[in-house]
Amino acid sequence: MPTIPTTLTPPAVRHSEREGLSIVVLSAGDVQAAFAPTAGMACCSLLHDGEELLGQNDGLRAYARTGATMGIPLLHPWANRLPDWEYEALGRRVDLRRTRPVVPSDPAGLPIHGLLPARFEVADVGAGPSAAWVTAATCHGIGDPMRFAAFPFTHRLRLDVELTAQRLRITTTITGTATVPVATGFHPYLAPPGARREDWRIELPVERRIVVDDQLLPTGASEPLAPSAGPLGARVYDDGFTRLTGRPATFAVEGGGRRLEVAFEEGYPFAQVYAPPDLDVVCFEPMTTPTAGLARGEHSVATAEIPHVAAFSVKIG
Repeated sequence: MPTIPTTLTPPAVRHSEREGLSIVVLSAGDVQAAFAPTAGMACCSLLHDGEELLGQNDGLRAYARTGATMGIPLLHPWANRLPDWEYEALGRRVDLRRTRPVVPSDPAGLPIHGLLPARFEVADVGAGPSAAWVTAATCHGIGDPMRFAAFPFTHRLRLDVELTAQRLRITTTITGTATVPVATGFHPYLAPPGARREDWRIELPVERRIVVDDQLLPTGASEPLAPSAGPLGARVYDDGFTRLTGRPATFAVEGGGRRLEVAFEEGYPFAQVYAPPDLDVVCFEPMTTPTAGLARGEHSVATAEIPHVAAFSVKIG
């Protein structure tokens, strides 16, 4: 395992640019995390000892332009796919076909991962003795009629990011003008360097797997599955899980002398595990709802009086 030096670089914040987009770079010890406010506040890089820990896929600009996910993107206002290009939530019927320019689709043609990345405004940045942080927010429903037509619920979405020498924590707060359905999630593309994908070891703290149909949509059934740990090998995942174990539930991947843990700290009772055959990544996705939960009424809500707060962290060891 990498050793932790006795003298660590003090936490700091700086502004930079990546692929022509402005980013905010947090650093603490040997860890550095970069976020892109104009591209949905995606975490576009997470470095440890100068080595990248996140899958870059098609890059940040492609994510901003098309929603082709990379790094650790926010999936909002829904995570994963919907069953159709129409949905109803809280009594409002939405036709997404009129909003296709801002809605990515999966290979089967279903709407996936919410809307194209929104622009966030940075409200606060700073660094203290043990951590660096950035807070940014976006207001949905103001100034963009097409995005509002795709999700007709006015709300404010705030991300609070904190980085220490061993942990990146992301807290999401959704505050509605009225009642807002909450079906968000994140998609951390973990890619430990220094080892082959088949040699990575993963840990899944799950007790039930969600049964899906041939379009990867939940059927309404689930099946028992004991928590497991072992080599990823040649296994392929695109599976949803419920009944997560542990407080907090902590997923992990080990490889190349590093251990990356994704802890679902608050507000994420569901998980999607994604490890495709054609990318050397494994994703432990914190989700507030199961796949298609927005369309099926299986979602949380946020109001002005009771915001929805959710948090997860990535620990580097």
